[in-house]
This record gives sequence, structure tokens and C-alpha cells, in this order.
Amino acid sequence: MSYARVDRPEDEPPEVKSFLDVAVLDMHHGMANLGHASVVDRVMRIGQEERKRLGSGTSGIRVVSYDVRLGGAVPSSASRFALVVGTGGPGALDPRENDGVSPYAQGIREDPSWEAPLWRFFDAVRRNPSTALLGICHTFGLLARWSGFGEAVARSPEKGKSAGVVTNLLTEEARSHAWFRGLYHASAGGRIQVLDSRLFDILPTGKGGVEVLAHEATPDGERGEAMTMAEVERFGDGTPRIWAVNHHPEIGDAGEQKARLLRIAASRHLSEAWLGERLQALEAWNASEAAERRLQITSSYTFEGPVRAILARALALRRDAGPS
Repeated sequence: MSYARVDRPEDEPPEVKSFLDVAVLDMHHGMANLGHASVVDRVMRIGQEERKRLGSGTSGIRVVSYDVRLGGAVPSSASRFALVVGTGGPGALDPRENDGVSPYAQGIREDPSWEAPLWRFFDAVRRNPSTALLGICHTFGLLARWSGFGEAVARSPEKGKSAGVVTNLLTEEARSHAWFRGLYHASAGGRIQVLDSRLFDILPTGKGGVEVLAHEATPDGERGEAMTMAEVERFGDGTPRIWAVNHHPEIGDAGEQKARLLRIAASRHLSEAWLGERLQALEAWNASEAAERRLQITSSYTFEGPVRAILARALALRRDAGPS
């Protein structure tokens, strides 16, 4: 297993034959977070497990992390990656709105020049049938803007920020989906638990040629307007190929996350509000074994399972093809 960080476009490492590359699109604009480390750790763990299962001659996994929003680092090629994972992140979904002072900029002053290269990269991923892409939270909104399937709208003061453990409702499309129907049947009538942290709703436009797989639930338990899961493309076996979720399935075991959170807080000067909000979310998550089990079921279908299937397929193909 290996890791490389790309802070600027010129830092991108060349391909290495002994490694299967996975790209992580870091959307945090340099701000402290749990999501990026969680994605990297879980992808590397899954890759290590699948490599061991597949046996001798199997490539290692290299995670290449790109600082998209702060460093303008966008992958130069889609075909080199078996999997791309875009993280969550702070601020408005349109970088032009992040002026450092407006309410939803969250203190970020952003150069939007990364957007056009990222759109071209998304286009390339869609054209390349062997590359998969998972968009999480902020990247969900970026994919919606790129394809046109959704419009980002700031949540009203009445709704407030959606944070902690909340309910989402799966759609009939999810119920009949070759992959996500398993999640539907494992849930209580399509009601799933997710770990949330978002200031924006993504409202459907009816464009973009996607399948909407989930919506937020209103306080009275009905289906809300905001989409929370969508699929753009899928593989022939039914595994999602380009899909996105507006929650955080990358967050693994609650105890592990608390330890990671405290390490980050100890290594950086962070506000008590930042730390307190995340500790509160983790406490809500870990409030009962049943709640944690429901969150893990969601994660197993929206993150762990697809990532494992995608990496296993790509590793097996490389092993069976032999030395190039």
C-alpha cells in the first residue's frame, strides 16, 4: 500500500506498474476534517484485504490525493484510476460564492479556476467505462452542478443545518436497483440512517440522466424535496460506477473516529465549536448499538461494498493480464 499527495498540479506522480491507482479528490480547501483521512484509510484497508484474498501476483494499491480547491490539483487522466472518490468539504458549492465573508462561505475565499479542469475530468470519467467515481457530500453537489441533475439551495433558517444521525428515504428506483435493492430490503421499508453534515439541499432539476435513489426525510417522516443519493452510470453487473451520496458513509467505527478526531484537534489550533460539533455527532452515532448497526448497513451498501467490488475487479483483471 502506498500514498501520494498532490498539492499542486506539478506534484502529480507518474504511474507505477506495480500499483493500482485510486484518486481521492480532497475538497476541504485546507480546513481540518475527518472525511479525507477516513476515505484514505478505508480505501487502503479494503485494497489490502482484497489483495491478500486474491493472492500472489496482485498489484498493490496506491492512493493519490489531490488538493482540488486550494491547490488547483486535478487528475490529468481518468483512465489510470480504477476508482475516484471525491470528499465532502466546507463552503458554498459554487466557488464563486466563497468570498470569505458571505454566510455560507464559512470563511473560505476561493479561486474558482479549478472548476473547468474538474468538469473536464468528470467528462473523461464518464467516457471511460473502467473508471468508477463516488462523490461524497460536497462532491455530490459538484456532480449535480456538472451534470445538471440538481440545483444547490441553502437550507432555510427554519430547517437549519442537517447534522448528526438523520433519516433518508430510498426511492422506488433504489428498491428495484440491482445493487441498492439490498439496502432497501435491509432497511425498515426503505428508511435508512445516515451521518449528515450539510448546509445545502440539492433539489432535482429532472435533467442529467440520473436515477435518484434517496431523499431526505422531513420532521414528520415524509419524503422531502432534497435528493441525498443519485446514480449517473453503472457497470454491467449492476454495481454503481458513478454515484453520489449527500451524507458521510466513509466514517467508519465511532471509536476509531473519535480517536482520529482527537489527534487532529491536538495537532492543529481548532475552535471548541468545531471540535464540539463533531464530538456531539459521534456521540449521537454511538448512542445505541442499534443506531450504529443501521449506519453501518447504509455504509456497507453506499461505500464499503461498491468500493470493495470495484477494487477486487480491477485487481483481478491486472493480475490475470500478467506483466505488461
